[in-house]
Amino acid sequence: MAGATIEVNRAPVLTLWAAVVAERLGYDWEAALTLGKAVAGLNAQAKGRSLGIFGPPKAVEAGKPPKKIGLGEEFWVQICGRGVPAKNTENGIRAVVKDKPIEPESVETYLESKFGDGLDAVRKAMERLAKSFDSDELAKTAFSLYERFRPEIPPGVRGWGAKGVLDLDKMRLLGKG
Repeated sequence: MAGATIEVNRAPVLTLWAAVVAERLGYDWEAALTLGKAVAGLNAQAKGRSLGIFGPPKAVEAGKPPKKIGLGEEFWVQICGRGVPAKNTENGIRAVVKDKPIEPESVETYLESKFGDGLDAVRKAMERLAKSFDSDELAKTAFSLYERFRPEIPPGVRGWGAKGVLDLDKMRLLGKG
């Protein structure tokens, strides 16, 4: 697998990495997929606001109760430095967007469409990296590890949605042992 690279946008890379981290921290794969998707979504939202692509959150009108309190969450899960709203469903823990649980099947389809034939190799490389850290250390360093292996893209608005090269050797070199 030496020298393996794949051209891909950062969002699916973060989605998959956060899912791998969540699984390493004890969540089942379906829950982990939803947590990963939420982490990437929250990250994209913050980045989009900082670039001026998205406006600030809509403010509550003065004197009126908010239309929705909370995000439909029952609790929060910390993954890759982000607090992710989640709830227990009949199918297990799921991250939520507004009040709707994220469907793990839709995340799988998304990852398959973005990574294509490279999905298994990328996932295995990420799993090796995650397993090289104990759970506590991984929980603390997961996002900084991502920042070190994520694809390089142009800065600012030019980089929004741009693809870059994901080098699986970088992940291998970041692993301990």
